[in-house]
Amino acid sequence: MGTFEELVAEGAAVPLEGWDFSWFEGRATEERPPWGYAGLIASRLAAVSSALDLQTGGGEVTASASVLPPLMAATESWPPNALVASKNLPLVVQAPDDGPLPFRSSSFDLVISRHPVVTPWREIGRVLRPGGTYFSQQIGAGTNSGLTDFMMGPQPVSEARGTERARAEAEAAGLEVLRLEPAALRVAFFDVGAVVHFLRKVLWTVPGFTVEGYRDRLRAMHEHIREHGEFVCTSTRFLVEARKP
Repeated sequence: MGTFEELVAEGAAVPLEGWDFSWFEGRATEERPPWGYAGLIASRLAAVSSALDLQTGGGEVTASASVLPPLMAATESWPPNALVASKNLPLVVQAPDDGPLPFRSSSFDLVISRHPVVTPWREIGRVLRPGGTYFSQQIGAGTNSGLTDFMMGPQPVSEARGTERARAEAEAAGLEVLRLEPAALRVAFFDVGAVVHFLRKVLWTVPGFTVEGYRDRLRAMHEHIREHGEFVCTSTRFLVEARKP
């Protein structure tokens, strides 16, 4: 393990483009959800003629599927990510996360999204064809709240990302919820540099995070990891599948 200053500087220098977490190998771990999202979407992508990946990041997860449908479109709001995604997927459109979506109504058999910032349910319902499906792995309520609380002090947990909120909004958009499955997952950070990079990349964990603004708490994190070997918290995920009648 390097010094506090070395580790912080290293975590602060890692590029943020794309949604590839391979840099964390050996420095942090997150338990995987039991359902295997990448495999599930791969099988669904192979079975449809048109699909839309919302908030694709760098497009890495969707691009890992061995077969893509003849019409494979994606949206991404952050220009650096959109540039990466355009190298991985055939059609990437820069569009706001909360809509409107720049596609005609009833355009897609399948809409997918992995860890969307927001879920524009009504727009999803609009662009799905009758009988089409929305299939998504989402970040649940209170995810990594232990890390948030360590850095910021105790924070209230919003239910905006709760499963019941997702069900209500899907049904309000005219969709039938077929599957709604939550999971609690162990997360461990093994050095403070990994914490710095994570907080820069996953912005909603500590809103407004900067190294200088949180240097004292980062030093406390460094000492915690030196003493205990890791910092452990819990992330939450849920899988949601909804169909347009």
